[in-house]
Amino acid sequence: MIRRIGILTVLGLGIGLVVGVLAVAFVEIVLGLNRFIFVTPESRAGVDRGLLVAVTLGAPTIAGAVLGFLSRYLPEQRFHGVADAVGSAQSLDAKMPVRSGILSTVAALLSLGSGASVGQYGPLAHMGATAGSWLSRTTGDDRSLRTIGIGCGAAAAISAAFHAPIAGVVFAREVVLRHNSVRAFAPIAIAATLGYIVAHKIFDRTPLFHVGEIVVPSPLEYLAFIAIGIAGAFVAVAYMRAILLAESIAARLRWPAPLKTALAGLALGIVALQVPEVLGIGQEVLRLAMTGETMGAAELSWLLLAKLAMTALCLGFGFAGGVFSPALLIGTLFGALIGSGAEWLVPELHSHIVAYAVCGMVAVTSPVIGAPLTAVLIVFELTQNFDLAAAALVSVACANLVGYRIFGRSFFDKQLEMRGFDLRLGRDKVTAQQHTIRPLISHDYTRCTTDQPLAEIRDALIADKRGTAYIVDASGAFAGTLSLHQLVELVAAGVALEEPAGSHVRTTDAALGPDTSIWTAMAAVEGCHGGSVAVVDGELLVGVLFENEVVSAYLEILDGIRRDEHAVL
Repeated sequence: MIRRIGILTVLGLGIGLVVGVLAVAFVEIVLGLNRFIFVTPESRAGVDRGLLVAVTLGAPTIAGAVLGFLSRYLPEQRFHGVADAVGSAQSLDAKMPVRSGILSTVAALLSLGSGASVGQYGPLAHMGATAGSWLSRTTGDDRSLRTIGIGCGAAAAISAAFHAPIAGVVFAREVVLRHNSVRAFAPIAIAATLGYIVAHKIFDRTPLFHVGEIVVPSPLEYLAFIAIGIAGAFVAVAYMRAILLAESIAARLRWPAPLKTALAGLALGIVALQVPEVLGIGQEVLRLAMTGETMGAAELSWLLLAKLAMTALCLGFGFAGGVFSPALLIGTLFGALIGSGAEWLVPELHSHIVAYAVCGMVAVTSPVIGAPLTAVLIVFELTQNFDLAAAALVSVACANLVGYRIFGRSFFDKQLEMRGFDLRLGRDKVTAQQHTIRPLISHDYTRCTTDQPLAEIRDALIADKRGTAYIVDASGAFAGTLSLHQLVELVAAGVALEEPAGSHVRTTDAALGPDTSIWTAMAAVEGCHGGSVAVVDGELLVGVLFENEVVSAYLEILDGIRRDEHAVL
C-alpha cells in the first residue's frame, strides 16, 4: 500500500512538473513566432504595408504546405488532439503514441505560430496527456496507472494554461477519464497544482483575462443569461457543424494534402488583410471584450462570423490545433453582442457587459468540449467572482442541455464516433466493444454434415443431450442448423428420417466471426435458437458461442469497470 501511494504521488509530481514546463515553453514559442511574423496587433503596428501583406499571405500558406507534408508521417495521416487522449484513456491498453504526440505538437506550434485560426488549449491538453502517458509507463505495465497518467497530463496542461488548477482536475475527470475514482483524484490534483505553480508562480504567466468586481443588479437578468445559454448552444452547434462540413469538403477534394492546407492558409491570409483579428487564438480581442471596451454590434457580428468560418476552414483543411480557444473567442463575441443590445434596451437595469461576455463564452465553449463544470470553474478561478460564476452556471446548464439534444455530448465525442469509437452509451459499451469473443469460442457442440441422414443427427443430439446440431458441408463450411424441434416437425410432416440433412437445415441463423466484439455478440445471442450461435472464420465453422458465456464475460467487464471507478489504491 505504501509503495502504491508513493508511486501515485511521484507520478503526479513528475507529470505536473514536466507538463508545466512544456506548457510554458509551448506558449512562449507560439508568442515568439506570432511576434516575428506580425500576428499580434503590437507587432503589426508601424510595419511597411507591402511587407505586412506579403507575410500575412505567405506565412499561413507556406505553413499549410509544410503541414500537409508532415501529416503523411502519421499513421492516420492526421494530427492528434484531445479526442485521441479521450479514446486512449478509454481503450484497453491506455497508451498514447509518443511519435504521433510529438509530431502533432510540432504541427500545432507551426499552425499557431503562423497565425492559423485554431486553438492552443487542445494541443496543450493533448501534449500533456502524451507526456503523462509516457511518464506513467515508467511505473510498470499497469493500465490503471497509464490511464491516471493521461488524466494527470491533461489536468496539468489545463491548469497551467488557464490559471485554474481546480478546473484542470475537473476537466481530466469530466472529459478524459469519465469517472471519479478516489485512486485517480490525488495524483491528478497534485499534477494540476504543480502545473499551476510552475506556470504562474515560477514563470509568472499572466491569466487569460482579468475582470474587476462585477455584480448582477437584478434577479430578472438571469432570464437573459438563460437566453444566452440557449442561443449559445445553437452558436456552438453551428461552429461544430461548420468544422465537420469543412472536413467533409476537404475529404471529397482529390487534391494533395499540402495543396489543400496551403490554399486554406492563403484564404485565411486574404481574410486577415481585412480582419486581422481572425489570426491566431485572438487573446487580445478576448481581453478587450472582458475589459468592457467592446466594439460596435456590426463589428462584433462580422468578427464572430469571420472567426467561425476561418476556424472551420483551417481545422477542416488540415491545420493542427484545437477547438477550445476559438470557441472561447466566438462565445465572448456572441455574449458581448447580446450585452450591447441589453445596454441599449435597458441602460440602467443590466449588468456590466463583461457578465454577458462571460456567459456567452461559457455557453458556446461548454457544449463544444462537453465540460460544463470545467467551464464554470475556469470562470470562477479566473475572476474570483461568485456573481459571474452563478451567471455562467445558468448559461452553461441551458447550453449543455440544448447542445446535447441537437448535436451530442461534445465535439470530441463526435470525432470519436466518426472513427467507430462510440461513447454515447458510456464506458460499458466502449469496453465491451474492445473485447472479442475469441476466448469464449467453444468446441463442445454437436457437429454434423449435410450428407448425414436426419436419423443420425437425431441420435447424435439425444446422445449429446443437446437441442441443436451445427451442420457443415464436405469442405467444413457452415451450412446451417437443425434442432430436435425441427426434426419432430419434419417427421410430423411425413419426411423420412433417412433423407440427408442438407435439404432441411435452417440457413437463416446468424453466424459470428471470431473477432466479433462482446457488445455485438450480446445482441446476436439474444434471439438465437438453443442458447448458442455459430462462429465462422470466413465460411468455415470453427466453434459455437454460448449465450451464458457472453453474459458472464459482459458482467465481468462491468465488474472490472466498477472496480476501476471505485478503487482507492
